[in-house]
Amino acid sequence: MTEPASEPPPRLVIVEDDPAFARTLSRSFERRGYLVHQAASPEALNALVEAHVFDYAVVDLKLGTASGLNCVQMLHNLDPAMRIVVLTGFASIATAVEAIKLGAAHYLAKPANTDEIEEAFRSASGNPGVPVEGRKSSIKTLEWEYIHTTLAECDFNISEAARRLGMHRRTLARKLEKRQLR
Repeated sequence: MTEPASEPPPRLVIVEDDPAFARTLSRSFERRGYLVHQAASPEALNALVEAHVFDYAVVDLKLGTASGLNCVQMLHNLDPAMRIVVLTGFASIATAVEAIKLGAAHYLAKPANTDEIEEAFRSASGNPGVPVEGRKSSIKTLEWEYIHTTLAECDFNISEAARRLGMHRRTLARKLEKRQLR
């Protein structure tokens, strides 16, 4: 009697430049039966996708000085069916919109756990039941979103963003130290 063919494990790539977080996330997904690969930069991801095919991706929004949005676009162009989740330590409306437009299935704020990421992988459509009443944004929040939008437009180049914002580079750097982009 032959045994039924078993399903291959789901293939996941984690694009994260924080080695401790990437290792923790990898181990958690491996315990759940995923075959996991890691990339710490867009260049490392390019090398991985040449040798492997993935069903799922978890992409950090900020990879050192690089933008994870480029990785989202590249992964989506390779396989539009791939379920891509973007993680970030400070979510902004601008980057959430861009991530979804570039092919991400979901956008989560850190810290996100494995359960939340898997739920995002399974979530194939939007939720019309999400409450629309919101609170008014503070001046600081509006300023931060404007700064973050400008940074995203400059591909996270701090010098160029400071020039476009009309502020000194050190002033922008101090503001960024107060609120991490991760």
